[in-house]
Amino acid sequence: MSNQQKPDNLFRLHTPARGHDRRGIRRGVSLLPSLFTLANLFCGWVCVVHAMRGEVATAAPLIGIAIVLDMLDGRIARMTGTTSDFGVQLDSLADLISFGMAPAVLAFQWGLAPLGRMGWAVGFMYLTATALRLARFNIQVNTDKRYFIGLPSPAAAGLVAATVFYFPEGLQAKPQAWLGFAMLVVLALLMVSTIRFQSFKTFDLGMRRGWRGLFLVAAGIALMVSYPHEVLIVMAYTYFASGFIGQAMARFGGRKDAPDAAPAPASQRRTKDAS
Repeated sequence: MSNQQKPDNLFRLHTPARGHDRRGIRRGVSLLPSLFTLANLFCGWVCVVHAMRGEVATAAPLIGIAIVLDMLDGRIARMTGTTSDFGVQLDSLADLISFGMAPAVLAFQWGLAPLGRMGWAVGFMYLTATALRLARFNIQVNTDKRYFIGLPSPAAAGLVAATVFYFPEGLQAKPQAWLGFAMLVVLALLMVSTIRFQSFKTFDLGMRRGWRGLFLVAAGIALMVSYPHEVLIVMAYTYFASGFIGQAMARFGGRKDAPDAAPAPASQRRTKDAS
């Protein structure tokens, strides 16, 4: 009997404890949002590489992928209860590359090169506005969750990417290049403005009510697959215009906007994805 019990005893000695397994699972789950953030950063870097090679049609969709990843990392962190100050800072740094540096380089290679130093200057202006936008977003608290104050940096980058994706031939002549210059100036100013843009965080498509939400999602995917260039550019410019429409409705319709949020102390700074 004693000889038969030895293998069982040895097996028990080498069996990992359940608590150890659970700690490993929790540790893996806590890394998941950061992996999405790093994937976002990777897309921004690859976009810059392709743009510098002049492959703007390949570079532009990478910004779109980065936007999707940026939307997911914060939501995953909140769903898994793994939000942290580290995640917020990493997300902001990744966004500065994917939604600041990448679209600036992409726009320069696409249509600002004929302007020479003026093209460099407006690209840096756009990058600076993105950095300021992200910094301001990170210290705001008690904001209305329905709105962003200023154009979100992913939306600005998405508009640049959608424009390049729709017109991949670029702006070859100097008079045309000024259109690209104006686009970056307007986007940079909007990012640091106080115009409110819909956040869609509380928007309900009716997913909880059944088939209507599923139908809208399926229809959107079908349109995106069938007409990607047209759908993306319409979405980008519609969201761009929505801020001005909302501002006009608030001013002429008598609706009072909520006041901007004050900067928060360090102990109260937000722990969700930057925009």
